[in-house]
Amino acid sequence: MAKNMESLLEQMTLEEKIAQLMQLATFFYKGAAGDGEITGPLEDMGIANDVVQNSGSVLGASGAWEVANIQREHLAENRLGIPLLMMADIVHGFKTIFPVPLAIGCSWNTELAEKSAEIAAKEASVSGVHVTFAPMVDLVRDPRWGRVMESTGEDPYLNSVFAKAFVRGFQGEDLTNDTHRVAACVKHFAAYGAPEGGRDYNTVNMSERQLRESYLPAYKAALDEGCEMVMTAFNTVDGIPASGNKKLMRDLLREEWGFDGVMISDWGAVKELIPHGVAEDEREAALKGLEAGVDIEMMTACYAKNLEDLVASGELSEALIDESVLRILNLKNKLGLFENPYRGTSEELEKEVIMSEEHRHVAKELAIKSSVLLKNDQVLPLNKKQKIALIGPFAQNGDVLGPWSWQGSKEAAVQVYDGLLAKISEANLLVAQGSGIETITEEQLTQAVETAKKADVIVLALGEASEMSGEGGCRADIRLPEAQLKLVAKIRELGKPVVTVLFNGRPLDLHGVIAESDALLEAWYPGTEAGSAIADLLFGDANPSGRLTMSFPYSVGQIPVYYNCFNTGRPQGENKQERYVTHYLDIPNEPLLPFGYGLSYTTFAYSDMSLSADSLTENSSLDVTVNVTNTGERAGEETVQFYIRDLSGEIVRPLKELKGYEKVWLEPGETKQITFTITEEQLRYYHSDLSFQSDKGKFHAMIGPNSNELTIKEFVLNK
Repeated sequence: MAKNMESLLEQMTLEEKIAQLMQLATFFYKGAAGDGEITGPLEDMGIANDVVQNSGSVLGASGAWEVANIQREHLAENRLGIPLLMMADIVHGFKTIFPVPLAIGCSWNTELAEKSAEIAAKEASVSGVHVTFAPMVDLVRDPRWGRVMESTGEDPYLNSVFAKAFVRGFQGEDLTNDTHRVAACVKHFAAYGAPEGGRDYNTVNMSERQLRESYLPAYKAALDEGCEMVMTAFNTVDGIPASGNKKLMRDLLREEWGFDGVMISDWGAVKELIPHGVAEDEREAALKGLEAGVDIEMMTACYAKNLEDLVASGELSEALIDESVLRILNLKNKLGLFENPYRGTSEELEKEVIMSEEHRHVAKELAIKSSVLLKNDQVLPLNKKQKIALIGPFAQNGDVLGPWSWQGSKEAAVQVYDGLLAKISEANLLVAQGSGIETITEEQLTQAVETAKKADVIVLALGEASEMSGEGGCRADIRLPEAQLKLVAKIRELGKPVVTVLFNGRPLDLHGVIAESDALLEAWYPGTEAGSAIADLLFGDANPSGRLTMSFPYSVGQIPVYYNCFNTGRPQGENKQERYVTHYLDIPNEPLLPFGYGLSYTTFAYSDMSLSADSLTENSSLDVTVNVTNTGERAGEETVQFYIRDLSGEIVRPLKELKGYEKVWLEPGETKQITFTITEEQLRYYHSDLSFQSDKGKFHAMIGPNSNELTIKEFVLNK
């Protein structure tokens, strides 16, 4: 890092500084594909061309040729030769697409998660990208919200573990010298995953204690791992939109946590302070955004049009602008852009690296590990000599990448039909569309039934189109579309074995599907190698090992429903008919499928759970051990889950909290002893005064295959 950024800052005019705080989309820049579309957008935003010449970063540029062209044109006109930062949404793969993050979470495999981010960074970097807007670590409890697919689930501990893994994968150990890595940007700060009604961009309303205990840990974990950037959330936090929330951004993020990296708004979020109702106009929005600590304004021009005047009037200190500009310059310097503005960019390496066999192999492995077997009445694995009818809108469909796969190719994705055909003869694989995603005709239904009649077993490939989840993809009714439910019901009437494979970006209400299926495989959006991975799972060439990281509701009326909830003063007991307790009259309290749930082609038994002591202190620890045995006939991987409950706290404590897990591979008949260590630090939580400490008293240690099937041992914390 040769340049002195403070010296460079001193050479900049106020106009040049302000321009560094603006991020514009690719089409504003000379040298971009489609060059010539610049004038109209500039007029729409009310900014001059010199702002573009001095701007600091580009949104959505990719491809070595285009990025190099944009950077070259920019440097030819930029007075001080300050290079552009190229940023993009590389969420679950660049062109080799991995499963969506919610699916990756269900792998409980941080090594593969890290590897997927490393591969995404490599493909993106040779295509000219410097920064990815990932990982998204928002904790999620409402599957109506479309963006649950972008999170790793409902648990603070597990989200934190994955947040660290993704940051390590994107950034590596030496971001300056490893040009095959990219800077990570954790999002969305904060609590974007808790919008009222599960509706995107909506109000978030919670106590600061709950914010700190459940929603902030994963962001903090990403920053502790060295994440270079933070993106603000669209939502309010305690009544103040995040992009203008000084308490959240300056006081907590910068002062308390010590974060001195770059903070960027989400698309248009600074200007959105106006419709939120905390800014009268763009001038006030600019003032509040910068005072809150937002360094880069994405795709609106409040800063560009108003900061100079705010400084002149004395309402804003130029020192605040200098702080933001220096953070941006430091990131560019850390990435080595002053020495090499074309960092990592290579048209030759693009051909060699992108969608390589090695990358596709990892994508397939992660798709296998991410799929969750939800039901199996001795139908799976399939026999390769059986005649199979593959029916449904996803039978021959490349829409298996999911949202936030903007560089992915549906044409390059392995379809389910092709995956199965690689395993069995064409004569044994019959196919029919059966229905569209949301439509069905009598002709489709008739063809599906006639095809199914010729088969020994039916595989239904069903789900949501990718645009039905992701940003803006919120749904109040989270069942499969009625057209597909009609198809399921008609096929079930034949009385033949039915295996359903689901493609979706959220936990679904499975009524009309799970009871009508003899086996059910949750594949999520598996990515580029979808068909290959599903074929391995269906035929038993791979053993399912995924475990849910977000509960599946019995009904949308339960939402939010999550495992680490509080008890009430009137909990429901074994007598489900008792009226004056917390319950519904028409549905269970419990989710249909709990956090941590998942089946295998083998079975596991837990025995001999014990504690090394019945108490611990602040300076001691105790071990909890359990034996896990593979009681089935084939090898498999079990995810042993460890939970703790604080039985009496100053604040009501969750019924259980995940504190650790271990993945163990067991041959048939093999037993392994698994050990978890309990320390006083694991028992701390935020009290009513926001102090972070533990309480003496009784606790439960719990181990099992999921959050619902647990063996319990009691211990005491002495203080």
